Amino acid sequence: MTIKWIKTAHKGLRYYEHETRKHGKKKDRYYSIRFKVGRKDYTYGVGWWSDGIPDEARQNDPDMGFEEYCLSQIRLYKANVKDGSGPKSPKEKRKIAAEKGAQELEAQARKEIENKTFKQYFENDYYPNAKTLKKEQSYIKEEEHFRLWLEPEMGNKPLKNITHLDIQRIKKKMLDAEKAPRYIQYVMATARQVWNTARRDGLVTSDSPTRSVKVPKFDNRRQRFLSHAEADALLKKLKETNEQVYQIAFLALYTGLRASEAFNLTWGCIDTEHGILSILDAKSGKGRKAFMTESLKSMFLAMPKGKHDELVFPNSNGKPYTEIPHPFREVVSDLKFNEGVLDRRQRVMFHSLRHTFGSWHAEAGTNLYVIKELMGHGSITLTERYSHLTKGTLQAATRNLERAIHSTDGAEVDQVVNFTK
Repeated sequence: MTIKWIKTAHKGLRYYEHETRKHGKKKDRYYSIRFKVGRKDYTYGVGWWSDGIPDEARQNDPDMGFEEYCLSQIRLYKANVKDGSGPKSPKEKRKIAAEKGAQELEAQARKEIENKTFKQYFENDYYPNAKTLKKEQSYIKEEEHFRLWLEPEMGNKPLKNITHLDIQRIKKKMLDAEKAPRYIQYVMATARQVWNTARRDGLVTSDSPTRSVKVPKFDNRRQRFLSHAEADALLKKLKETNEQVYQIAFLALYTGLRASEAFNLTWGCIDTEHGILSILDAKSGKGRKAFMTESLKSMFLAMPKGKHDELVFPNSNGKPYTEIPHPFREVVSDLKFNEGVLDRRQRVMFHSLRHTFGSWHAEAGTNLYVIKELMGHGSITLTERYSHLTKGTLQAATRNLERAIHSTDGAEVDQVVNFTK
């Protein structure tokens, strides 16, 4: 297409016509502006007539025509070239506009981040991430804590505006609802984890507001463990009732495995030759080893061995158990272990088998650090709950030391006596 420029009645303004395209009844026009500053000529395209006038120019003068707009651009760029300020061409103007737009978008995004509410952060950021990192039971509980207690009180509040007073109100509501101290601790822990994650993500900078809120203290540690006679009675009754539940209980009692560890045990994790169990899905997230007694080894050898990845104790659907099998509760009830017992710490539950394993070891004089490793505790603090059961062992050690002192050679005693004179 050959461009034929047509001059307008205005100095520095010209256009050419599109061959086919119309704007109204006339052919569409492409406008160009020209001006001179000093000895240098400047020529810029403005745009097609059909494109219309930009909104910002239209806002300043609603009645402005397209040629008037082009003339305003001549005045703008000519003045800017002369004094060295502002955009000196349409390209530079577009660049400045783009930078301004980017800055506005960045400011808007920053404002949205700064004003993100607790609910928005939990639902859009924290919870989806928790579902990829945590066990199902954990993130389901966190969602419950959020929905029942955290969201109603501070869900619509920007994170930056949340204070310890909001946490205090949540705690009061739970106390008024007579929630157990342990439950309150769990809810506070969820609030704290959400806050600390938000701080890691740069949404807040201060410490969690839960830090200055005291939660009820309590000792949730289980105290009840089985005597050897009780354990024998339990296993005997379980064997008569349900062979598989008996086997699971036998395993937990003599290895200290948690219920989830027993439920997820596969045949590939059992080494009867060396008497070792490999626990792949331990609570701490780290694998560990458990060691079989001879009777436990015999139990596994008597069982039909499955494939490497098959569960040792599948439920009726071939899946891992997700809760304690009902026959265990029935047998505990039949044996009246919990009759008249109101304190849950004193009640016999499946976890009591693991607690019994640790307690028996402590009574037998096993070192606490050894018990820690056998039970897969993440910290010796957890194992120290068994320290009171080692008192007899400590007393025996003291008597042994005393006997050793009294049996010291008489000459050595004389040397000590003479030395002290």
